[in-house]
Amino acid sequence: MAASFRPDIQGLRALAVGGVVAYHFGLTALPGGFAGVDIFFVISGWLITTHLMGEITETGRLDLWRFYARRARRLLPAALFVILATLGAGYFILAPQEQALYSRGAMFASAYAINLWLLRWSFDYFAADALSNPFIHFWSLSVEEQFYLVWPALLVFAAWLRPGKRMAVAVIGVAGLASFAACLWLTSLSPAWAFYFSPLRAWEFAAGGLATLVPAALRQQRPWLRSAQGWLGLALIATAYLSLSEDLPFPGWYAVLPVAGTVLVLLGGVGKEPEPASPTGWQALMPASLLSLPPLQWVGALSYSLYLWHWPVIVYAQMLVPDLGVAQRLGCGALALALSFLTYHLIENPGRRFGWLTVGARALVPALALTGVGVAAAYTNAHLATRNIDPAQRGIEQAAEQPSIARAVDKNCLLDFHTVKPKPCTFGPADAAHTIVLFGDSHADHWSTPLVEAARRNDTKVVTYLKSSCRASRLPTFNTVLKRDYTECDAWREQAIADIIRRKPRLVVISEFSIGNLTRDMPAAGRKAETARWQAGLRSTLQAFSQAGVETAVIRDTPIGDSFADSCVARALWWREAPSRCDTPRAQAANDTTAAQERAVVKSVPATLYVDLTDRFCGPTQCHVFIGGKLAFRDRHHLATAFAETLEGPLEKALF
Repeated sequence: MAASFRPDIQGLRALAVGGVVAYHFGLTALPGGFAGVDIFFVISGWLITTHLMGEITETGRLDLWRFYARRARRLLPAALFVILATLGAGYFILAPQEQALYSRGAMFASAYAINLWLLRWSFDYFAADALSNPFIHFWSLSVEEQFYLVWPALLVFAAWLRPGKRMAVAVIGVAGLASFAACLWLTSLSPAWAFYFSPLRAWEFAAGGLATLVPAALRQQRPWLRSAQGWLGLALIATAYLSLSEDLPFPGWYAVLPVAGTVLVLLGGVGKEPEPASPTGWQALMPASLLSLPPLQWVGALSYSLYLWHWPVIVYAQMLVPDLGVAQRLGCGALALALSFLTYHLIENPGRRFGWLTVGARALVPALALTGVGVAAAYTNAHLATRNIDPAQRGIEQAAEQPSIARAVDKNCLLDFHTVKPKPCTFGPADAAHTIVLFGDSHADHWSTPLVEAARRNDTKVVTYLKSSCRASRLPTFNTVLKRDYTECDAWREQAIADIIRRKPRLVVISEFSIGNLTRDMPAAGRKAETARWQAGLRSTLQAFSQAGVETAVIRDTPIGDSFADSCVARALWWREAPSRCDTPRAQAANDTTAAQERAVVKSVPATLYVDLTDRFCGPTQCHVFIGGKLAFRDRHHLATAFAETLEGPLEKALF
């Protein structure tokens, strides 16, 4: 073992990977476990800067071939093995169209650029559909590799300007501050870029790098002071794990918690450390003693392989068994550990000694060859998967992709998050005898398809007022994508209500994402309070129209399924199983209690009609995703357009 080996850093790795695994495996007691990735970033910044600055100080130059050869030996063999194994398992588990999509992700993962691919396709790390992407966790490894490409050049540039630590501190500090400022700005403006784009995560690596340049006199302080510093760092990490959540704007300011905590622990471990077997006095109180415990050392050694394996294991397990219990999740954890243990001892550790990945320019050839194997295998897999998409699979894919009639005419008929000014879209002849307004969020949008046809048959035009994730009910909401209060929705809603009243339509049809879908996982007290707020907001909107002499009709919301209907049905067909395996119990999907409360509000407001078509989706016990040979939903709760067309008759009967 190298003389520079620090057991406390190995223990930190264990804490980092433990947090990530706990979060991904659904341990609700650690809602901020995803911040373990930030710990890894700081550790990488510390170790790489220590190594590179030491070489620059001793030799006045950097052997970049040697540096990249070490990185290749450390990372490539295990990553390639897990990518190939995940692709192989995916053939039996994923539907062909999923295989084709995620194989493209594997191509970018092999080239350490999947973070850029995720930005291209606007994948949200915290979104529900990310749970089906078995390669999404490679984003952090891509960010790290991109850091390794730039960081040596930055340190060489600092040494060229003026040898010594002061210039290095200045250059790293400026780069880190610029990265942090940009990250803060984009965390609220464009969260995906702040999360995935490596230059906006560079400040976390820079924090670790700057910590290595703290003067030795300050780094090797009195033991009691270093102990306090280390414990404070562990407390900050624990606070991050316990208090952060996917609803907070991250990284931004909140990432300072795990980053600062890691820096303090790293600085607290500098100096002469106690023998793990017999620490005494202040030594026994050093966090390094805790982090040096054998279980943490064992997990820390496996941390890289465990990070690679844990995500595809839990993703595939949840596809095969959607409702994983605690025992089953523990079993998945044990499987991930076993795979990590084998990968570490058979591939990762021996890979560091591969003769053809040694020092020198010749290491570039096998490194590129390994990367090429991953890219080629993923490309081939994507091509073969595309050929396996049969007509039934293609039909599912096309049904999920077909836009509503409103979005087919103009995608901006359904406004984005940031637009405030209403954009009314008109369907039907301008000289129609009557006008109906469709008002609400994307759940109103999916009713545009049958409503426009029903209106046409009754000499009526339809004018839509639609905005993404914005209810017609006067209820301030939190936007889970923007990670903040959705003020644009409130402003748009009031303008839309005023515009609609000025139009004096024959009828306003309202549909919105049910509050019951958002509150069903809340504690009883919180659910009751939020439902009361929603009832008041719905009543306020309906009364505004009623008092203006405008009639309204509220369409009961569609059920919400446990799984994404399109991918679940496609997998069922691939597995030669019935699509009914994707159905959800009515008690769980239909929100009958919330519907009863909604009906009561509607009945309390004059000139308001309640339209309930739930029996078109649900029987007495189950809500279905595949009805009459058609895909009913394009995801968990939005109607598929082809199926929505079949509801024109019932909707016409209810409204006309």
